[in-house]
Amino acid sequence: MTNGKIPIAIAEGDGIGPEIMAATLHVLKESGANLEFHPVEIGEKCYLAGHTTGMAPTTWDTLRSTDAFLKAPITTPQGGGYKSLNVTIRATLGLYANIRPCASYSPFIETKHPKMNVTIIRENVEDLYIGIEYRQTPQVCQSLKLISRPGSEKITRYAFEYARAHNRKKVTCFTKDNIMKLSDGLFHKVYEEIATEYPDIENEHWIIDIGTAKLADTPEIFDVLVLPNLYGDILSDIAAQITGSVGLGGSANIGDHGAMFEAIHGSAPRRAGENSANPSGLLLASVLMLNYLGLNENAERIHNAWLKTIEEGIHTNDVYKEKTSTQKVGTKEFAIAVAKLLGQKPQKLKPVTYKSSHKLKALANHIPSNEKRTLIGVDIFLYSLIAPLELQKKLASTPTPLILKLLSNRGAKVWPHGQPETSCIDQFRARFAHKQKGQGITPDLIIDTLKALADAGFDTIKTENLYLFDDKPGFSTNDIY
Repeated sequence: MTNGKIPIAIAEGDGIGPEIMAATLHVLKESGANLEFHPVEIGEKCYLAGHTTGMAPTTWDTLRSTDAFLKAPITTPQGGGYKSLNVTIRATLGLYANIRPCASYSPFIETKHPKMNVTIIRENVEDLYIGIEYRQTPQVCQSLKLISRPGSEKITRYAFEYARAHNRKKVTCFTKDNIMKLSDGLFHKVYEEIATEYPDIENEHWIIDIGTAKLADTPEIFDVLVLPNLYGDILSDIAAQITGSVGLGGSANIGDHGAMFEAIHGSAPRRAGENSANPSGLLLASVLMLNYLGLNENAERIHNAWLKTIEEGIHTNDVYKEKTSTQKVGTKEFAIAVAKLLGQKPQKLKPVTYKSSHKLKALANHIPSNEKRTLIGVDIFLYSLIAPLELQKKLASTPTPLILKLLSNRGAKVWPHGQPETSCIDQFRARFAHKQKGQGITPDLIIDTLKALADAGFDTIKTENLYLFDDKPGFSTNDIY
């Protein structure tokens, strides 16, 4: 606190960002929220000035010394190897939980799902979204999908704690563990374990594809969703759009030592300066921020005034409809209308009530693991343009301390018992292990195998060690190991 006010960092961003931030700050100030604003510069200017993460190193000091970060959308320049600013901030500050409420405002905003009220809670610092990628051959690029037990425990427990704190009845998990049995399988397994700690809350699991179809078709059957990072990003945009407009969506990024709040849409540089953008996403994100900061009364006043504005038919261009709207307004005028209605509540839409709340925290590593870990082999990825059987013969004729057990291409087995119809690319996976199935090996045997292959002229891209955990394979087996 400085001068009795709560310090928050604000970034007006790029494109429409400055306009929607100005609108949001107008409402925050008019509400009497006890805030002190600390501007920081992020986005396109910082990228072009040579800061590859989209902000100057000194900005971290401001984020660290303030209690929350309210951020407008930014523009990331094309090319140049620029890293996502959002990903950087989330990972660096440990903002592990992304919360996106998605509710319908029928009949005042047109939607096919008038009873929808879903909150999507997405793991925020793992999965494919972390952006660890490699180009391995002329034909192949790779992205690493990382799912951890601590990360899965933390976000799952947060989802159940959120449901309990907000009087929600059900938490649903979406994964694709029928295919990704280890990574998504771990997320699902942890979810099932933690669900038993919350007998008062219903739990269920859906495979992501049919779950997404159901969310798009019948969202009212869901309450709180918890998902790995990439699925959650995609589904939360879908959910926001089917409420009536993605422009209405705000989100919170919560960690144990900080929080960032933002609209879920982009910077729309083509609309910059038009005074036509809908500031609702950032404004509703600021409501989430106020709740996080314990300013529940201000959050309630702003949210109810926003609902009243929507109910009055005062709409920006993206949601304006002649049948349901009474006045089309610009960004600035919409904020003025909300500010004028502070203290009022909607008559037809359900008013919100925010009781005094506490910051939700969820500790990881609650469920310990003492599994026995045994090294039994290695997958060696090779760059090769020769036919599978020719490659197998060449590998088999090379003296190596470990024995070739499997050769695959894009996950399809090409030896032994491969099929001639399999279409191959220039990256192969060669699985080497002890001649006796399941026999433990030492790292030296892997190193000696790699040296033998290198001496024979093989082009090795990468390796993955193969482990048993309590005698169960910790890798995709492809029927043989």
